[in-house]
Formats: sequence, C-alpha cells, structure tokens
Amino acid sequence: MRILVTGAGGQLGSDLCRLLDAQSQVDNPRVRAWCGLARSELDLADAAQVRAVIADQARPAKIQGGLVVINTAAWTNVDGAESDEAGAYAVNATGAAHLAAACAQAGAALVHLSTDYVFDGDATKPYETDDPPAPVSVYGRTKLAGEEAVLALCPESYVVRTAWVYGRTGGNFVKTIARLARERDELAVVADQHGSPTWSADLAAGLLDLVTARPAPGVYHCTASGETTWYGFARAIVAALGQDPAKVRPTTTDEFPRPARRPAYSVLSARSWLDAGLRPLRSWDDGFAAAFAEFGAELRG
Repeated sequence: MRILVTGAGGQLGSDLCRLLDAQSQVDNPRVRAWCGLARSELDLADAAQVRAVIADQARPAKIQGGLVVINTAAWTNVDGAESDEAGAYAVNATGAAHLAAACAQAGAALVHLSTDYVFDGDATKPYETDDPPAPVSVYGRTKLAGEEAVLALCPESYVVRTAWVYGRTGGNFVKTIARLARERDELAVVADQHGSPTWSADLAAGLLDLVTARPAPGVYHCTASGETTWYGFARAIVAALGQDPAKVRPTTTDEFPRPARRPAYSVLSARSWLDAGLRPLRSWDDGFAAAFAEFGAELRG
C-alpha cells in the first residue's frame, strides 16, 4: 500500500514520517511507498487542493496496493478555538469532510485522528467507543463534527481517538513543565483531571499496526495504557529532570481557570483496539521513561 500522512510537520505526523522512513529501509511487504505533506503543502480547508492531491496520490497507489491516508492535521489550540470557532471548524470539521470526500472518490482508506475532548469528562470508568459524545468546548465540538463527516462520507474510514499526546516536535505539556521547573522553585499543577499521557512515537507505531492489519472500519481508541493526573505526570517529568518531584504541588481546575473547559476524566478504553487484534500501547510511565531516555534533550525544551 501507499501511505499519505497529512499534517506531517506536527508532533504525530513527524513521528509517523520518521517511522515510515525507517520502515522503507527494511523489507515491509505491506508499505510500498509513502509521502508526508505539511499544511503548507496541503491545506485541508481548500477543497480543490485536497481533491487534486488525493487524486495525484491515488494514481501510483493503484500498483502499490491502494492508498491509505492518515490525517494528523488539526487545529489543536484548544483555548484559541473558543475565540475562533470558525477557524477551528474550517480545519477540524470542514477540512476533514473535504478529505473524506476526496478519499471516497479515489477509493482510498482514511484514518482520521480525533480526541478525548468529544466526551464531557463526567465518566468514572474508561470511555468506550460507543459511549455518547458530549463535548464541552469548541475544540471538542469541531472534532466531533469531523468524526461524523469522515464516517458519513468515506466508506473505508477509521476514526482513532487519542489523548494527552506529547512528542519531540512542537510544544507540549512535557516541554512546558521542563521549562517551568528550570524557572521556578514550585509548580502548581491540576490534580483533578485524569488521563493517559501518550508518547507520539508509540501512537505512530499503533497507527501503522492499524493500517497494516486493516480491521473493520469504524471508531477506535488508542492511548497509552494506565492513567494518571496532570499533577502525577508533572511529578514524573520533574523527577526525570533530576529534580525533587515534591516541588510540584496539587491544585484544582477551579483554581486554574482556562478559556476552554477541560474534561475531568479523559481515560479511553482500549477494548475496541484489543478486540481488533491490535497490540496495546505500553503504559504511560514506561512510554515516558523510554521517550525521555532517548530524546531527553528535545523534551527538556
């Protein structure tokens, strides 16, 4: 097959491209060719450009086992979406619809990345794929609209929800905590939001497993195993920096207001992933330890 990665300049997209480049150096009978496109090369808000790019990618794919598009492009500024819903909708919803329609026309499969923010966070056990969505932020609403468009427009589509992703590229929670730990004697981090910190390279490997196995189309959840809080994650980061994790103190969401409401509980069940015969991602703490051991310089910011 031929794989096209959209949003190739982002955290997950760049890790997917690195993984696919490594795969191209070994004998992988399924992945015959791949291409990664950044936003400057493919703007999902431009329907004509999307159609042209997918058609162009589909032509060589006819002799390469078919085209699979992995869409990691998204508006991810959660707080910024509150003041620019139209901008977030253009990428997360309308852009996803453009891509799904183009994939359907070209006979391509589409893997679309989504988020825990489609849920309200009021649960007390991990969310299943068929639990009813109820987003509480503009970002969550636009991502849910994107999910719905993808599933409606592209017969062979996979919506993969993930959460709390961090990686080598761009800004993220790990780099922010590392910077603040250098600057401050004490850090206050919310302890009433629960989730599964997910190393983007682990998620990239999981997505490659998905497109190689090609289970039934539908909605899947893919995050690191286990759960913690932002406070617990921050303590792990500070400890990895060689500092005393006691400098991190717990606080509450109410004491740390943000423009967009965050789900209090963002843990996603892996049942759909496991039922499809796919390998689970390793635990969040093992993933973080491995990420920091290999890419500590980048994650320190």
